[in-house]
Amino acid sequence: MGRKALYALFTIVFGAFAGAFAWAFFFLMNTGINVLWNVLPAQLEAAGMPAVFYPIAFCTIGGVCIGLFAKRFGAYPEDMNTVMAKVKATGRYEYDHLGSSFFGALLPLLFGGSIGPEAGLTGVIAGLCTWVGDRLRFVGAEMRELAESGTAAVISAIFSTPLFGMVVPILGAADESDGPRMASEIRLQVPKPLKAAVYVLAVAGALGMMALLGSVFGGGGGLPHFSGIAVGQLELLWLVPLVLVGAFAGWLFFPFGALARKISTAIGERPVAKAALAGCLLGIAGVALPFALFAGESQTEELSLIWTTLPAIVLIATGFMKVLVTQLCLNMGWHGGHFFPIIFGGISLGYGMAALTGVDPVFALCAVTAALIGAVMRQPLMAAALLFLVFPLAAAPVLFVAAAVGALIPVPKSWLGK
Repeated sequence: MGRKALYALFTIVFGAFAGAFAWAFFFLMNTGINVLWNVLPAQLEAAGMPAVFYPIAFCTIGGVCIGLFAKRFGAYPEDMNTVMAKVKATGRYEYDHLGSSFFGALLPLLFGGSIGPEAGLTGVIAGLCTWVGDRLRFVGAEMRELAESGTAAVISAIFSTPLFGMVVPILGAADESDGPRMASEIRLQVPKPLKAAVYVLAVAGALGMMALLGSVFGGGGGLPHFSGIAVGQLELLWLVPLVLVGAFAGWLFFPFGALARKISTAIGERPVAKAALAGCLLGIAGVALPFALFAGESQTEELSLIWTTLPAIVLIATGFMKVLVTQLCLNMGWHGGHFFPIIFGGISLGYGMAALTGVDPVFALCAVTAALIGAVMRQPLMAAALLFLVFPLAAAPVLFVAAAVGALIPVPKSWLGK
């Protein structure tokens, strides 16, 4: 077998491994959430304990656990942008904290954190691929590209969208000119056609394995996909207001983040106190608005079935609250990503606007969510690529326009944080 054929085989295998790992992570997460948030509360209620304040107690306890974990093992996992920046700059991601990244990503999700799983999964897969690449150097320089292909695969598996998985490693991290690199970190170059083929093979392996495991065992995570969109005179009439509502929610992501960072700074280097306070506030929000809890991937499907039974004001309030509590978690020790909860926030807000205006609900979801994600990401093409995970291709014009408008909303540099 030639070297290129061997490399292609390794790439597919590691793409499949990334997909299996993502599926297993979602399976553990969903199983744990079911036990902790459905089985246990039912038993407590049967024993005569009131369950109404369960979110406050459990999220606070979770915050203490998360703070103790961070105190013992460090602030893991690193966010996806940090992981991608390191991979893009050096072609590798160090693997000495893989266990901390895995459990650090799982813990806040189990306790109802309004954060996504992409940070921990991306870091673990990039580290594992780097570890393998270091041990297979005899195959050739191409094996050092496993870290990038692995991250492309796991991002595609997490979001179930090949386009976003292949675009993020190329565009989503810092440029290679961001700073000098040590001689030992100089990246080995691989021809661009080969790199494109690597991404395609890795992503295909990941999505194929996710589909296989999902069909056999069920589960596997991911947001539901909305099909069908109606665009008539009423929808076009409401397009601008819907986009502006979503863009405003996305704009609020930044002052909410600045506020959370100020609170974190005021508390100082007390990881347990910070995470516990965040948990308590998250639990209070969860009592008032239950959909404010969790990453949002399974809650999106639930909301799609019951949104017509909820008042518009509750749906709208949930959308804004989701933006707030996501920043609260991210900046006060609940480490993870922001894509899943922010998408959910846009969907809840979109349903609320559809209830108010009477427009086609999928149209409202597309306009509001794309504007919100565009404002948060500041990269409209990537925002639209991400949202093809949830919305149909026929919605592309609405997605691109709304994401572009959202990205144009100015944000003071002082709110952007580090």
